[in-house]
Amino acid sequence: GLHALSSKWPSWPSPAPAHPPLLPHLQSHPCTLPPTYPPTRPWLLLVTPQITWCGAVPVLGGGALLTPLFSAHRMQHWARRLEQEIDGVMRIFGGVQQLREIYKDNRNLFEVQENEPQKLVEKVAGDIESLLDRKVQGPEGRLADAAENFQKAHRWQDNIKEEDILYYDAKADAELDDPESEDVERGSKVSTLRLDFVEDSNFKNKVNYSYTAVQIPTDIYKGSTVILNELNWTEALENVFIENRRQDPTLLWQVFGSATGVTRYYPATPWRAPKKIDLYDVRRRPWYIQGASSPKDMVIIVDVSGSVSGLTLKLMKTSVCEMLDTLSDDDYVNVASFNEKAQPVSCFTHLVQANVRNKKVFKEAVQGMVAKGTTGYKAGFEYAFDQLQNSNITRANCNKMIMMFTDGGEDRVQDVFEKYNWPNRTVRVFTFSVGQHNYDVTPLQWMACANKGYYFEIPSIGAIRINTQEYLDVLGRPMVLAGKEAKQVQWTNVYEDALGLGLVVTGTLPVFNLTQDGPGEKKVRFPLPPGKAPNLCPQLGANGYVFAIDLNGYVLLHPNLKPQVNHQLPRACDSGLPGRRIRRSMIDGNKGHKQIRTLVKSLDERYVDEVVRNYTWVPIRSTNYSLGLVLPPYSTFYLQANLSDQILQVKCKWPAPCLHFEFLLPSSFESEGHVFIAPREYCKDLNASDNNTEFLKNFIELMEKVTPDSKQCNNFLLHNLILDTGITQQLVERVWRDQDLNTYSLLAVFAATDGGITRVFPNKAAEDWTENPEPFNASFYRRSLDNHGYIFKPPHQDALLRPLELENDTVGILVSTAVELSLGGRTLRPAVVGVKLDLEAWAEKFKVLASNRTHQDQPQKCGPSSHCEMDCEVNNEDLLCVLIDDGGFLVLSNQNHQWDQVGRFFSEVDANLMLALYNNSFYTRKESYDYQAACAPQPPGNLGAAPRGVFVVSLRRGLRLSAAGAGELARVYGWGLGALGPADSAEAEGSPEARESSCVMKQTQYYFGSVNASYNAIIDCGNCSRLFHAQRLTNTNLLFVVAEKPLCSQCEAGRLLQKETHSDGPEQCELVQRPRYRRGPHICFDYNATEDTSDCGRGASFPPSLGVLVSLQLLLLLGLPPRPQPQVPAHASRRL
Repeated sequence: GLHALSSKWPSWPSPAPAHPPLLPHLQSHPCTLPPTYPPTRPWLLLVTPQITWCGAVPVLGGGALLTPLFSAHRMQHWARRLEQEIDGVMRIFGGVQQLREIYKDNRNLFEVQENEPQKLVEKVAGDIESLLDRKVQGPEGRLADAAENFQKAHRWQDNIKEEDILYYDAKADAELDDPESEDVERGSKVSTLRLDFVEDSNFKNKVNYSYTAVQIPTDIYKGSTVILNELNWTEALENVFIENRRQDPTLLWQVFGSATGVTRYYPATPWRAPKKIDLYDVRRRPWYIQGASSPKDMVIIVDVSGSVSGLTLKLMKTSVCEMLDTLSDDDYVNVASFNEKAQPVSCFTHLVQANVRNKKVFKEAVQGMVAKGTTGYKAGFEYAFDQLQNSNITRANCNKMIMMFTDGGEDRVQDVFEKYNWPNRTVRVFTFSVGQHNYDVTPLQWMACANKGYYFEIPSIGAIRINTQEYLDVLGRPMVLAGKEAKQVQWTNVYEDALGLGLVVTGTLPVFNLTQDGPGEKKVRFPLPPGKAPNLCPQLGANGYVFAIDLNGYVLLHPNLKPQVNHQLPRACDSGLPGRRIRRSMIDGNKGHKQIRTLVKSLDERYVDEVVRNYTWVPIRSTNYSLGLVLPPYSTFYLQANLSDQILQVKCKWPAPCLHFEFLLPSSFESEGHVFIAPREYCKDLNASDNNTEFLKNFIELMEKVTPDSKQCNNFLLHNLILDTGITQQLVERVWRDQDLNTYSLLAVFAATDGGITRVFPNKAAEDWTENPEPFNASFYRRSLDNHGYIFKPPHQDALLRPLELENDTVGILVSTAVELSLGGRTLRPAVVGVKLDLEAWAEKFKVLASNRTHQDQPQKCGPSSHCEMDCEVNNEDLLCVLIDDGGFLVLSNQNHQWDQVGRFFSEVDANLMLALYNNSFYTRKESYDYQAACAPQPPGNLGAAPRGVFVVSLRRGLRLSAAGAGELARVYGWGLGALGPADSAEAEGSPEARESSCVMKQTQYYFGSVNASYNAIIDCGNCSRLFHAQRLTNTNLLFVVAEKPLCSQCEAGRLLQKETHSDGPEQCELVQRPRYRRGPHICFDYNATEDTSDCGRGASFPPSLGVLVSLQLLLLLGLPPRPQPQVPAHASRRL
């Protein structure tokens, strides 16, 4: 056929030279019309088994313009040349084989030790259990006994005055600076101490060890009799706090929280007051809520009949939101509205876990309630009882209650209670009369009293906060009556400490009031010294770690768990847990071990690696937590230095050399390369610094004062550091020093080790070194360990930032690979080595390697009538040739104008081609949600039925007027959105002054798909279609792509996105239909036959509870920056 056509059109060239055939699936290739050619003429494409020809063939005569593209054979040839060049450079300069030999030559300086996961995790769990037990039996027990005795001995004073009380008011300084302050306007008579403070790094704050500080919520009158009596007797706790610290210097904050709202904490420090209204209330803190009662199944029903309108409806909406904020993750809830019929306010048709995301759905749905119809209590209560009787769903299965908000009614619905709740009365009923009206409230009081509940009145906005939380006193009655049986530590979920210590979990221990009358319940907490989540054991390596979860499956301890400002969302729900089987086994308190294949994000969250991990887990006895250990197979073994005294010497006398330590000194950097040391806790007295040069200086100065075998130093960390200093120096001596880096266009060579050394050669290259000096926190280091071959890491570029400035700065591309040792049949990876490529020079080299010329040939450009194939060098106007890494980021290009886009996601460079690579399975993607993100504040808007502009602006003055007019017991409770973030402030809720707030971000990472071989495909777009060929480069994380350059943009497809985006998270209405496995606390106190239910409410005021509940807190601090830690056996108690 080709010869026949040639006879018709004499200008048709003879057949091209034979080449290996293209892949069978490439059948045709549509041509791109030249813009000047008449579009009405027909076109013809000829495809031979050897090579693709694309040309314009006029049917009525004339010539044919034919241009050969490239063959699969040619593409594979280019790929082999690229692979050989990369491998050659890494073999010469990387020094993998040479470093192996260096380790073997120094075999007498270290031992190979084995990590035994089961023993390690049991040891860590045992240390945690012992530490907590000591705290419970020690200072916590002392304070519990003291609180009981002090309150029992206290005599209530009806005539107590403000001037009789002397204490340090933690908010006094802030209030004096505020002209609208309550005390400034009223002229408080309370005698406030003036204290001096000293900076203490352990508390991250200025403190005074001689006094306690008192914090009283903004909406509580400090001069009331209740508050003054509370301040009077709790003053005696100050000496107990001081004695506790004397006996246990590791104690941090000791905090007493009262049901009256008073918080007394030690040591004293000024309150972290926000710029706006401070809504902190100890009774709204997570540790207080979870310890106040056993888990709850709650149904909230809201009267939306026609009589409920205007302000009353707004009060109900706000009350429901406040009620939801009294629930924790251990509780279950549903909300319904009713008139003649009852219906759920949201998409939830049954009880759901009261986590933050579900409560957010409820709060948004409540704002849509509309008043209409007539009141039908029967419909509301029948719906609520049906919800509580549904046994086919996960629920708390402890306290059961119905909370009804209404403006009043006459029906007592006794028949409903007889049918569903009597005679056992297993469901408590709480009724709330909302708004100011003249309805008879007797039926509402009767409902509550007849069902072991309580009746409350909410006449105005100021009564909401207190009346939506005091039902907890009623639920606490069975716990109080249980006596010693209830004196068990209950462990909370993770939350952020209000005094700035980061993420904490809390153990609450109830202690009872021994008096016959008392002002409510109280709690005390003890924080323990900081414990860092990642790498409790340094021998676990860069990718090994310890984690812990609670009964809800929420992560409490994890390297990726981080604190953020204004926390309102669950931080790491189920993060880091690989599968349901392991998760369920841990929640059930079992032991186990399993090896799995899972996906792991890189530290910079740009990449995803498929890895093998060994999971080992055990329960932490006496708690609700389970501890897990994650270990890669290559971290089964690790090196432990065994150095002689001579090597450990810092100052040496000639002729005896220091051998290793001298190469840490800056004076050696010019000849041996720059050394960065990981900022680890090598010794107790080592001053930390974010500047690595300063940290190294501090380290050397300390080493001149102490010996490396000093008891104040961690010998494992210190000896391994010195060992790796000498090991990497020998790499310089044997490999790097004699090589000319410029010959191969290298900016630097480097080595990083598990021991904490990163050596960069030559010294001047350290000026542009931006990687983390802690190898365990460096993305290139961790990814190299998890992957075989050479890992390319282009410079990170954000699409919103300006391109790289190649003219002013030399841009480098990191290429790294792990060093694998095999010693006596034991395999480990103690180091990573690599090179830094000069971007511009290697871009030129890339074009030459992907060309048709040899070293002797001159480049030959293929024209319309030539018989050669196109290549990436001379045909860069027609062909796009790129190297893309496994995350989809551009590494190299033959297009000069794209060099400043190296490091960007390739969809931002060529969206059409990246989409084709994704659609053809070269890439796949993983989507996930980050619940720990911190976002810039959104512009102020309507927050629902109770916008801040309506109520909060006048809150302070309203509170003061109410307090002035209500007499000495003017306990006024203001409106707010409940317990907030670190300081529970209005600022946390979105005021313009807030810097950041918690949010959900959707993350997308791309990684190599199932295609491993060479592959051709066509981007079908009519006259704008493009042919491309892609092939993975062996032993690298690179994809080599050659494609026709687009001649038009009319087929611009959708752009793939890689950067994280704002999100509302997964659809909650769908998630609750398949809830994850969880378990509630092991104990439940919801019934006691001796409970006196006659106190069930007769008005707006709530009498003091007969029992007083005091909870003692133990906090594990989890939110400090990741830093490898000393070995567990030596320092477990200090870390925790």
